[in-house]
Amino acid sequence: MSSSGHRAGHDRRTVLRAILVTDLILALVTGLGVFFAYRHLDGNIKSGASIDHNVQKSTSAPKEALNLLILGTDTRDCKGCKVDAEAGGGLSDTTILLHIAADRKSAYGISIPRDLLVKPIKCTKSAARVTGNLLKWNEAFAAGGADCTAEQVESTFKVYVDGYVTVDFGGFKDMVDAIGGVNICIAKELDDPTYLHVDFKPGKSVHLNGTRALAYVRLRHVGDGTDIGRMKRQQAFIAAMINKVVSAGTLTRPDRLYKFANALTDSITTSPDLASASKLVKLATELKHVDLTDIRFITVPNFLYPEGSDGYPNVGLRPAYRTLMREVRNDKPLSKRFASGSITAGSSSSGKSSASASASSSASSSASTTPSSSPSSSASSSASATATSTADAAAEAAGVCS
Repeated sequence: MSSSGHRAGHDRRTVLRAILVTDLILALVTGLGVFFAYRHLDGNIKSGASIDHNVQKSTSAPKEALNLLILGTDTRDCKGCKVDAEAGGGLSDTTILLHIAADRKSAYGISIPRDLLVKPIKCTKSAARVTGNLLKWNEAFAAGGADCTAEQVESTFKVYVDGYVTVDFGGFKDMVDAIGGVNICIAKELDDPTYLHVDFKPGKSVHLNGTRALAYVRLRHVGDGTDIGRMKRQQAFIAAMINKVVSAGTLTRPDRLYKFANALTDSITTSPDLASASKLVKLATELKHVDLTDIRFITVPNFLYPEGSDGYPNVGLRPAYRTLMREVRNDKPLSKRFASGSITAGSSSSGKSSASASASSSASSSASTTPSSSPSSSASSSASATATSTADAAAEAAGVCS
């Protein structure tokens, strides 16, 4: 397949990482704190199928850690979801495994690439294979829905999934509009006259309404046209939106909070154990004292299959993913090797999002063109410097402000 053909194919599958992380985190921390309206919000939430668990949950601690799966779908069959001329493929374009610490003082979201190649499980046994006995990650949602994807997480990573939330296009747009739009820093012009037909001019504080925000986080065919560039723009938007929601301009406006919560609950489907506003409000209450700098986002360590191989242009898991998932299972904070490349939801003292400052190192800790081995310390330092330099270039190409 040609490069242009491959990009066009990817353009259809565009519910994004930014949508999902923002939806859940913000709802937990703020939006669903609108207690007086929870009965109305209850009626908005749709309940999905139960998860057929294949991993046992640890119950040793008085208060347990939580692992929630956040999914986005590319469906256009919902209110406000016909954002382009595409039909959508019924796939999950975004998967975030959100780990909430047992002490409720921190959380981190782990993004799982939609094109990650994994082994089939019971609910995906009939899905199309890419190479050998491997299929794409997002085939699980098409084959069996969110519960199938949760079962795929448990099978692949040996991590118990407590519940799931899925979000659609329309909800994202409405949430952005509910808080009066979001301002972001754009370092360079981002022009896509062919696919999304949008143009974003550079500026330190560019205002985006819901429609423009959706176009921004969906934008791919600019700069080097890679998904890494799009990921960086998504991460920058996540930070900006979170800070807007917790700002005085939103927290002191009950009308905005209610509209945000209403837009969220009207666009989500959850596992049965989460399908009520009162349950989400309870969790939000437990998390109300979490500092935003203690909410982090990373990508599971991965590598791009070499061009010309059967796996190209998909990705595989680097060995470091085992260490990361062990930290999840043991309810440990992110170790330095992962935290140093993370994006936080907090702001620096200068008022700039710390996401911008750390974005340049995000790709270096999560992606490579080949699987990682175990280099010596000097070789590791050299590789890290090279990776960071590459990531800096990717951030510049993405138009993300530093």
